[in-house]
Amino acid sequence: MPFERNRLLALLLNFIPGVGHLYWGKKGRGITYPILFFGGLLFGIAVAMAADIGELAMVTLIAAIILWLISMFDLLIMMLRESPEERAYREHVRQMSGEGRESEKFFTILLSFVPGLGHFQLGLMQRGLSFLIAFFGLITMMFFVTGITHESVFLLFLGLLPIIWLYSMFDAVQLVHRKLAGEPLVDRTPFDDWEAGRIEGRRSKVLATLLSAFPGAGQMYLGLQKRGLQMMALFLGSFYVIDVLRLSVFLFIIPIIWFYCFFDGLQQTSRYGILPMEDHPLIQTRGEYQHWLGIMLIVLGVYFVGMELIVPVLDANFPDLRLHLRIEKYLRPTIVAVLLIGGGIKLLARPKRRDVFWSDGDI
Repeated sequence: MPFERNRLLALLLNFIPGVGHLYWGKKGRGITYPILFFGGLLFGIAVAMAADIGELAMVTLIAAIILWLISMFDLLIMMLRESPEERAYREHVRQMSGEGRESEKFFTILLSFVPGLGHFQLGLMQRGLSFLIAFFGLITMMFFVTGITHESVFLLFLGLLPIIWLYSMFDAVQLVHRKLAGEPLVDRTPFDDWEAGRIEGRRSKVLATLLSAFPGAGQMYLGLQKRGLQMMALFLGSFYVIDVLRLSVFLFIIPIIWFYCFFDGLQQTSRYGILPMEDHPLIQTRGEYQHWLGIMLIVLGVYFVGMELIVPVLDANFPDLRLHLRIEKYLRPTIVAVLLIGGGIKLLARPKRRDVFWSDGDI
């Protein structure tokens, strides 16, 4: 087998069954797979159309998908069987070909948009295969179970797909940086990492990543209690405040908070076991932030009591006032306007203060 052939290119070419095998030098498989795939697909669809049997066409399509998966797994298994000497020689050829570090980083990040491909680029076949199977296997299994049971509730498990995708991409980015820094990479699945951490008495990075899907949970699992608790309170409290004040215009804040907490959890997970963990809270409990937080809680408490107790009584005794309607029409838009304008002024004023600070420090 020629060592200069690229494994990633072979995998991409094999999206057309058999082409990757031909590129890899396996002519028998390269001829057999496309004949079975395209020949069986055309024959089955032709027979189904002639006999007007829709079920036969569906069975033919499913069989073609299974054959495509077999072709991909067959190629991946051949790559996994590559000896360490062959792998080292292939890496030597790649380095001698003039491929730069930035080029490898770029292609790894680009390919990581498809779970597992970024790991294939790094030569981590088992780790990449685990992400690839987890992502597309979950999709296939959920649609299969939904089709068999006719219960769409199973499709809710597809909500795990963004977590798998983000974790796979973040893991590939972390690994390519470690490789460029000269660290050796070990080709093992995330489950192997989980088991190794359990044996050594360390917290599982895989579990920490999964828990990070709920804001603050991953940080608390890693021992960052203050930071995790504040993130959890911020996320859940945002729902409550927006619901009480009926400020639907601020709903865009919810996904921003979630993404911030999730990626913070990924960063803390990547540091665990490598750098010392420090429990830095998002908001200091003393100083200016505590003062403003106390004012905000008092205002919210007064507003809640007024809207739930005082306003209904006044509307019942004095219907002509239409106090609740006036609050809905005038007070809430005013609150939104004040928050937006005040936030804008705060952001505009902050850079000037930083400039003064840094200029003083330079002096």
